[in-house]
Amino acid sequence: MPKGSILVVDDEVEIREGLEALLTSENFQVTLAETGAVGLQKLEDNPFDLMLLDVSLPDRNGLELLREIRLRDPQISIILITAYGSIDMARAAFKGGAQDFITKPWSNDELVAQISVAIEGRRLRDENVQLKRALKQRYNFPNIIGKSHKMQTVFDLVTQVAPSRSTVLISGESGTGKEVIAKAIHSASTRADKAFIPINTGSIPGDLLESQLFGHVKGAFTSAVASKKGLFEVADQGTIFFDEISTVSPETQAKLLRVIQEREFMRLGGTDTIKVDVRILAASNEDLTKLVREGRFREDLFHRLNVISLHLPPLRERKEDIPLLIDRFLGQYCEENGKPPRRFTTGAMKLLIDYDWPGNVRELENAIERAVVLSNQESIDGDLLPDTVRSREIVRGVRLQLAEFMPAISGDPNVKVSTPSLFEILEEVERRIIVDMLERTNWNQTEASERFQVPLSTLNQKIKRLGIETRRRPFPPRGPGYPEDSAEFAAGK
Repeated sequence: MPKGSILVVDDEVEIREGLEALLTSENFQVTLAETGAVGLQKLEDNPFDLMLLDVSLPDRNGLELLREIRLRDPQISIILITAYGSIDMARAAFKGGAQDFITKPWSNDELVAQISVAIEGRRLRDENVQLKRALKQRYNFPNIIGKSHKMQTVFDLVTQVAPSRSTVLISGESGTGKEVIAKAIHSASTRADKAFIPINTGSIPGDLLESQLFGHVKGAFTSAVASKKGLFEVADQGTIFFDEISTVSPETQAKLLRVIQEREFMRLGGTDTIKVDVRILAASNEDLTKLVREGRFREDLFHRLNVISLHLPPLRERKEDIPLLIDRFLGQYCEENGKPPRRFTTGAMKLLIDYDWPGNVRELENAIERAVVLSNQESIDGDLLPDTVRSREIVRGVRLQLAEFMPAISGDPNVKVSTPSLFEILEEVERRIIVDMLERTNWNQTEASERFQVPLSTLNQKIKRLGIETRRRPFPPRGPGYPEDSAEFAAGK
């Protein structure tokens, strides 16, 4: 089965035939077109996963054609082919909706890798749409995204337990979406038309928590100038979700146990018993069994809450869900901020997928919102991601750099190399890190110093000491024989 269908639009016979031979050998299905008009006709006749589009065509300007193709097929991935690269070209390509662009001559391995990532990106977008439809039909949980086996297990369990009135204990790290799951259980239950009341017990002092849960009568305490219903009364026939249940005081734990067992309670300062029918869902990012062993949580309450246990996996254990979540959050925050659709570049997507996300889905969502708000063009590069996300790439680079010196410092008598001093090793690593950051900021030293969180004068001193060439360098690199001041460059071809 082919890896994907590709339309190559280029007026040079050698390039068309060379790309056809290369991509066919990599198990892609390839169709060729020598002009923009032929390419559009091919696109009308058949769907394609990706288009390789030359910027300079005999009948059309590739950048103009790019915008027209986007209108006809917003989902197709497009990689531009150009004889030179520049910042202006990159901006024009990404603004027009290109997934990426390559310069002549190119590396076949890199080209195949770019194409594979771009096609996979389209398939993920299509899969996300199909998954949403399937989940809506099967589970009707529109706010939960996940195709991983672990999340499918969660969906199945939610579907099973939702119709019952049993208590459910949801465990998982902070940011994994415990409240979202609790809402899904409520929404799929027979109580869906009644109140769903979430309460974060960790953010409310103990005495105030009891007043909020059970209500109080007039005069129960100094500021009780009138009687007030508690949340249990408000949630009658509905659901209460206790987030961070582990923070509830022992006194309040005892009262919660009575409500669960007897389905009744008394307001603070009152003597009348109030009966309620409330389903209780609870969540904790701490190990309640450990707290029970340590005497910090009532064992009987734990067993009452833990009738059904549901564990949410951290995001690092379901990385196949990250692209789907990214697509969801991109759409959400583009709409909220009144921005056209955005997409992440190949490099940015790799950073997002490689990162471990200690803050889980919540941290990912915040990173996507930040990138959308700060973005000024359709394609979002890794520079707009938080430094915590990008730090893994820097650390990985340092490790690779250090690895180059390992034979010399390993002490292996068979390795016949001159051993650099520790000072030389550290100096070389520092030089490479600074050059890497300068390249990321297009050699803007002010921006680089801000990212390093050091004064500009300190960075300047290091640049001079390390002998780093600071002339401004174009990115992506130009192909040979195409200077920036050429007629072709000036014409934008």
